[in-house]
Amino acid sequence: MKNNNSLSVREIQTGDIELIANYWIRAEPNFLVSLGVDLTRLTTRSELQKALTEQMNMLIREKISYTLIWEMDGKQVGHSNINKIEFGNKAFIHFHLWHSEIRQKGIGTEFIIKSLPYFFDNLNLKQLFCEPYALNPAANKTLEKIRFKFKRQYKTIPSAQNFKQEVKLWKLTKNHYKKIKSEIEA
Repeated sequence: MKNNNSLSVREIQTGDIELIANYWIRAEPNFLVSLGVDLTRLTTRSELQKALTEQMNMLIREKISYTLIWEMDGKQVGHSNINKIEFGNKAFIHFHLWHSEIRQKGIGTEFIIKSLPYFFDNLNLKQLFCEPYALNPAANKTLEKIRFKFKRQYKTIPSAQNFKQEVKLWKLTKNHYKKIKSEIEA
């Protein structure tokens, strides 16, 4: 896997909150539905801003969500977060590139790989799960490319903003993460 030096990852800062809110609030409805979002359940700007601010101020062991910002050439272009965190055990990852012109170019794969140390090391995770909408081929292809292991497909409501949908459950263990990390560093 290549390592693009123009891509960087960092923890969320106060100035990023508005950008994440804009991504969700200004996104095309059809795009959000393709991600499995129920438009009637979409979080409001103020609710999202409040939740992100609270998250930033929590101690790492107490976080229920943990957000990273993705930058390309020093400019914020996306984010990744984990939720359903059980510190020292497991969490669920989500990832978003904010601009359609940079999607489906392999950049998301690189950003996720750069995000893994934050999630595994900072939260001492043993396993990381993802359950994207089964009809979202880009997310599922990305997870497979990174070597997440496909576990099963089932119907659920994956989060408060989603409609009931078929999802694919993917899993990456800490041992697999360490293999990926050593390959990149070699």
